[in-house]
Amino acid sequence: MSMHTQLQQRAAQGRPIRVGLIGAGKFGSMYLAQVPRTPGIHLVGIADLNPEAACRNLARVGWEPQRVQAASLDAALREGSTHVGDDWLALVRHPGIDVIVESTGAPIAAVDHMLEAFAQGKHVVNVTVEADAFCGPLLAQRAAAASVLYSLAFGDQPALICDLVDWARTCGFPVVAAGRGHKWLPHFSESTPETVWGHYGLTPEQAERGGLNSKMFNSFLDGSKPSIECTAVSNATGLAVPGNGLLYPPASVEDIPYVTRPVSEGGVLEKKGMVEVISCLEPDGRAIPYDIRMGVWVTVEGETEYIRNCFEEYKAHTDPSGRYFTLYKRWHLIGLEVGYSVASVMLRREATGVALGWNADVVATAKRDLAAGEVLDGEGGYCVWGKLLPATTSAALHGEGGLPLGLAHGPRLVRPVKKGHSLTWADVAIDTGTRAYRLRREMEQRFAAAEP
Repeated sequence: MSMHTQLQQRAAQGRPIRVGLIGAGKFGSMYLAQVPRTPGIHLVGIADLNPEAACRNLARVGWEPQRVQAASLDAALREGSTHVGDDWLALVRHPGIDVIVESTGAPIAAVDHMLEAFAQGKHVVNVTVEADAFCGPLLAQRAAAASVLYSLAFGDQPALICDLVDWARTCGFPVVAAGRGHKWLPHFSESTPETVWGHYGLTPEQAERGGLNSKMFNSFLDGSKPSIECTAVSNATGLAVPGNGLLYPPASVEDIPYVTRPVSEGGVLEKKGMVEVISCLEPDGRAIPYDIRMGVWVTVEGETEYIRNCFEEYKAHTDPSGRYFTLYKRWHLIGLEVGYSVASVMLRREATGVALGWNADVVATAKRDLAAGEVLDGEGGYCVWGKLLPATTSAALHGEGGLPLGLAHGPRLVRPVKKGHSLTWADVAIDTGTRAYRLRREMEQRFAAAEP
């Protein structure tokens, strides 16, 4: 029975999936836009640091005011409405909630939210992939120990890539490469919130109209978010990562099977079975027609002559040898698709992507020469960008271990770091009292960093 049919049945039976949302920013608002249009879903409560802003976003996406007038979570459950407040603990601890959608984008806080949700016996759909990138394998273990599910969020590219990889492997295809698209030139790694819109292709007016956060969007542009997302994919699928960061080969959709081959066969990969990101720009900045900038893809191998003949007979676009074929989705719809994950964890008891091991890491890397005493401002800011590395490389970096990007917001530098150098734990005075820090350190000890 399809998930949609099951949702319709739950609606008819008065047994909706009861959801709690933490964080009603851009991503959360996109999910909120779909909730009234999805049967069998009751968004019981929203927790946000700014409830007034959350209510404005609800109005922006078309919610009727009477839907959000519940005075408490108990009242929301009775009335079938939604309570908006700032108390995430009350939301997570309420027995009437089935699943929590963590959508704050704040990785240190997100770890607190998710660990408490597991302790309360609640499934978690994690939009804050930054947290998954630095401690996802242990988050998954903690969820399993509590007999609940921890899942990446559909609509975000990592879950969509994991879905394509699962499709390929379930059909019997070896996965040669998988990843997403991006708008990339090397100097974008130096971008700041002041320069992001010009590089990104939006005007400041368009950004303001959409309520877009310049720091968050800069984390996409400067390569941090692609590295974060590829880390999540690698840890969930076992695909390897490039030895010294993403290569961003430029290619049109038609050329993806050409470039996502091993170097020995004319492509860019160090070996078969890797993550990579395809750029929509040529090195000189020219736009590539029919690009994959907003999409995801997987390249598979036809191992036998019969399979390669089938590729040819059914007009599958392959590389010149006919061995490598790429399947893709040219678009992803961000928060508009999160409901798929909510339904999957509740109805199928299946995560839409979950970390299985520690294969990859994202290490904070200096955008400019940094001086001792400076305070790092994290992902998408003015100080550092995130570089994708094998976990083995990160763990051994300068004999001190790489500083994960997700924990690079707030620590003070204790020594200078040159532009382009990746930071280590020893470069910063970090708050060791957070659960996020302790979880990361525990993960380093419990998971042997291994390159697939």
